[in-house]
Amino acid sequence: MLATLVIALREGLEAVLIVSIIATFLRKNHQPLSPMWWGVLGAVSLSLLVGIGLSLTERALPQAGQEAMEAIIGSIAVIFVSSMIIWMQQHAPQLRHQLESEANVALRQSSRWALPTMAFLAVLKEGFETSVFMLATFSAAQSSVWATVGAVVGLLLALIIGWGIFRGGIRLNLGRFFKITGIFLIVVAAGLVVSALRSAHEAGWLLIGQHKVMDLYWLLPAGSIRAALVTGVLGIPADPRTAEVLGWISYLALFVLLLAWPHRYKPSPKVTYRLLQGLSLVTLIGAVICAKLLSPPLFHLSPSLPLVNQHDATELPVGTLARKADGLELTLSGQSTRFIPFSDPPVAATPEEKTITMKRGWPDAPTQLSLDQVIALYHQRVPPGLHPQQHPGPYQSQWQLSCQVTLTVQQGQIIAAHSTANSLLTLSGSGLQSPRLMSVTLSPTIVGCPWQTSAAWQRYTNQALTRYQETETLYDFLQHKLPILLGVISLGALALSVGSKKKLIHNAKNIMR
Repeated sequence: MLATLVIALREGLEAVLIVSIIATFLRKNHQPLSPMWWGVLGAVSLSLLVGIGLSLTERALPQAGQEAMEAIIGSIAVIFVSSMIIWMQQHAPQLRHQLESEANVALRQSSRWALPTMAFLAVLKEGFETSVFMLATFSAAQSSVWATVGAVVGLLLALIIGWGIFRGGIRLNLGRFFKITGIFLIVVAAGLVVSALRSAHEAGWLLIGQHKVMDLYWLLPAGSIRAALVTGVLGIPADPRTAEVLGWISYLALFVLLLAWPHRYKPSPKVTYRLLQGLSLVTLIGAVICAKLLSPPLFHLSPSLPLVNQHDATELPVGTLARKADGLELTLSGQSTRFIPFSDPPVAATPEEKTITMKRGWPDAPTQLSLDQVIALYHQRVPPGLHPQQHPGPYQSQWQLSCQVTLTVQQGQIIAAHSTANSLLTLSGSGLQSPRLMSVTLSPTIVGCPWQTSAAWQRYTNQALTRYQETETLYDFLQHKLPILLGVISLGALALSVGSKKKLIHNAKNIMR
């Protein structure tokens, strides 16, 4: 409530002062006031439509879109309030003189719409800034009802004070008023920086700097007066993140430095122009370097995966699976090294499984099996198609053994592996009219693949993937988000340098006169 009250009071009073100064000037020069009031009414209506349109658009978006729009509106609100504070800090004492000079010029143009247009544009500027700033503040407020009450009270106070100044009944030191409210709005704007950064994270734009710095829920319980003051007014959440704390501190430090800098040490327009031009060039070069030259490092794991026995709880080492240039090298205890053809997997952010089948021989395989042996191999059941009375055995047996190796790959690396034994048995003879093919269970030791990567290896790969994902997130910010931010700063510095150049030319002309 307090934040919206001060915003409405300050912005409303600024607009009312502009209108009252123009009205006073018109009355002194015996000009009608009705065209000016039509301009004011049109500006107020258009500002309300802008605010309502933005609010309805935000509500119509999906959740991620709402967060993105809140981040954009919050950023624009911070820019608006920052420029407004700086401008009023420099021009508040001369506001009446400047407006009367502009009105005098407009009146000399002999246009009946010159002064109404001037009032319309002035009120529209304040109204648009108020709409954006209020919308951003409402998004960060804990109670929309009290935020609305504060805005209404602030506007009413602005109208009363403005009417009193217009009638001469109220005298107000505008310089001191705008200075005091400016200090408060700097703190509010710092809170909006935090809110915009939080919305940018929830929209998926800002993924770095999200480690929780501290837990303030014990100090700011939800629904308490302390939470309403600290979170609702100052914008400090109960669970501040690293990026939010840095943004809050950086904004406050920058504005304290700008406003508290001694006037005698402020750079001249010429130096300011050169500094802004240099800042624009440096940030532009930085944006190009980040976008073109930065790329995340490749993800690397150890090329040798330790293998353990699948059926041993103590994870007894049984060999290694080594990554080679043209495939994989499987080394198991008591067996000769086998080469497995394997091409480099694609670099994918999500895990994918690759399956390789290795055929195995069984030199000591039995060539004959009894019915009891077949039943034991077939899960203690009689296989389909065998009738003990008609086909009592023994049977002729042929074996097809294979080891299915399943590799889990991610980011172009093998992060896990395990093997599965497959045993196919073909029976013939003993009255069978045709051979019977069935899948049977043999010991993995016979097939030669009772292994998997160890739990220690899995922990190692999970930690390495987590670190790499954090690195990828950082490089994504540096390569894609930061260039945009630097580009905006470059354009802003360039625009400010143009204004400084105009001021420099204006001062030179005054000196020549």
